[in-house]
Amino acid sequence: MQHLVPAHGRPLPGSRTPAPAVRTAVDAEALSVLHRAARALMAGLPELTERLMTLLREREPAYRTAMDADADSVRDEVRRSLRLNVESLIRPGELREAAHRCSWAIGRARADRGLPLDALLRAFRLGGGMVWQELVDETTRRQPSDAHLLIHVAADVWNFVDEHCAVVAEAYRQTERELMWRRENRLRLMTAALLDGTARIADLPATAAALGLPEQGRYAVVLARLPSGRTFADAWGQVHLSGLRVLWYRDRDRDGGGSYGIVLLAGHPHDEGEPGHSHESGLLDTGPGPMAAVEGASPGDDGRWDCECPWAYGLDVDAGEIARRLTAPPVARIGVSPVVEGLAAIGDARRLADTALRACPRSGGTVVLEEHLPAALVVSAPVLGAALAERVLGPLLRLDPSDRDVMLETLTAWLACDGSAQRAAGRLYCHRNTVLNRLRRCEQLTGRSLSRPSDVVELSLALAAHCLLDP
Repeated sequence: MQHLVPAHGRPLPGSRTPAPAVRTAVDAEALSVLHRAARALMAGLPELTERLMTLLREREPAYRTAMDADADSVRDEVRRSLRLNVESLIRPGELREAAHRCSWAIGRARADRGLPLDALLRAFRLGGGMVWQELVDETTRRQPSDAHLLIHVAADVWNFVDEHCAVVAEAYRQTERELMWRRENRLRLMTAALLDGTARIADLPATAAALGLPEQGRYAVVLARLPSGRTFADAWGQVHLSGLRVLWYRDRDRDGGGSYGIVLLAGHPHDEGEPGHSHESGLLDTGPGPMAAVEGASPGDDGRWDCECPWAYGLDVDAGEIARRLTAPPVARIGVSPVVEGLAAIGDARRLADTALRACPRSGGTVVLEEHLPAALVVSAPVLGAALAERVLGPLLRLDPSDRDVMLETLTAWLACDGSAQRAAGRLYCHRNTVLNRLRRCEQLTGRSLSRPSDVVELSLALAAHCLLDP
C-alpha cells in the first residue's frame, strides 16, 4: 500500500465536487484514526497471531495439516506477515517492500511444502478480513464517533490485501514452475543415465521409484528416427506400441538424434488400468543442449507416459512381438533391441537398439536386431563392411550405373527368394532365364559361385554392407 489517501476520479455529471481543503481534512482525520487503531493491534500482536492461527485451523483443512506437521513454522509466518502488514498501515512508504518480501517468501515456502495455492490465498484474505474487523472493533471501542471515518480508507486497505495476494500467488507459481523443472530434470537425468549405462547400482532403487519402473523387470529399448529435416513431432501421433508401457526419451545430442523408448515387458507393479485402456505417452526431451528442460505442446516434447493397455504386462513378449505391436509412419526408421533383464541392463539394450537402427534401410522400416544379426555385424564394423563390399562387389559396382543397378537388384531378389530363380523372376517382372543369365554374369564378374555356401554368405554380407553403408 503506497498510500492510504484514496484517489478520487472525475465527478459524475451534475454532481458537486467538494472543496479540496475539506476533503483533505477528512482524509487526514481518517488516517489518524486508522493509525491509532493499527498501533493498538500491534500492541496485541501475539493474541492476534493466535486468533488467526485458530481461524486457519478451523476453516482451512490444508493449513490444519500444515500445523499438525509444523505449527511453529506456520505461527512464525503468520506473526511476521501480521506485523509487517499492520505496520505498513502506519508507515506504508517505509515498510511496503519489506512486507512484499515477506509475502513473497511465504508464497515460495508454502509452494515448496505443497500447500494448495487456493488455501494460501484464502488464508491471506482471511487474515486481511480479520485485521480490518479488528481495526473497526478497536475504533468502535475507543472512539465510537470516529468509526465512520474508516470508510474513507477501506478501499485502500482492501487494495493492500489484494496486492499481497497477487505477490504471494506469483511467488507460489514461480516456485511451482521451478519445482516442476527440477523434478523433470531429475527424471531426465535418471533416464539418460539408464540409457547411457552410467547409472550406479546403488541409485537403481531410487531411479525405479521415481520413474515408476520395476528394478527387476524385463525391458527392451526402441530407437525411432525420422529422415533429416523432419521432427519426431511430425509422426508422433502415428507411433504407438499397443499394450505396452513405454517411457520415451528424446535425444538430440547422440549421433543422428532420435527418440528412445524404454519398453516395459513384464514385472510392472500393480497397475490400475483395465484391459484395453489406453494411457497417454511420455517423452523426456533433452532439448538443444545436453539436458535442457522438457518442452511442451508437441509430441516428443510434452513429458507424458505411453502406457497403452497394461494387460500385456507379464506376457511372454519378445522383441519380435514389440515390432508386431508397433505402428509407425513408413518414413520412420526404428531399431528394436533384444529383451534384457533389469534396469541395470538398459544401457546394453540402448547400444543394441542403436545397432539395430543402423541396420535399418534408409527408406524406413523396423529392424529387430535378433532377426538381422548378419546386417548388424556389418554395420557394427563399418570399415570392414565397406572393405568387404569393395572386395566382393567391386567389379559389379564399377559397371555403368544402369547395368550395375540391374545386376545388384537381381542378386538381391534372388537372395531374398531363397535362391529361387522362378520367384525372383516374378518379383522382377522378367523371365526366369533372364534371371539365370544375370546371375551367371554376377558369378563371372565377382569370381564367386552361387552354388557354394561360403560364397553366398560373402555376397549376402557384401550386399548388406553396400546398401547400409553406402553414403
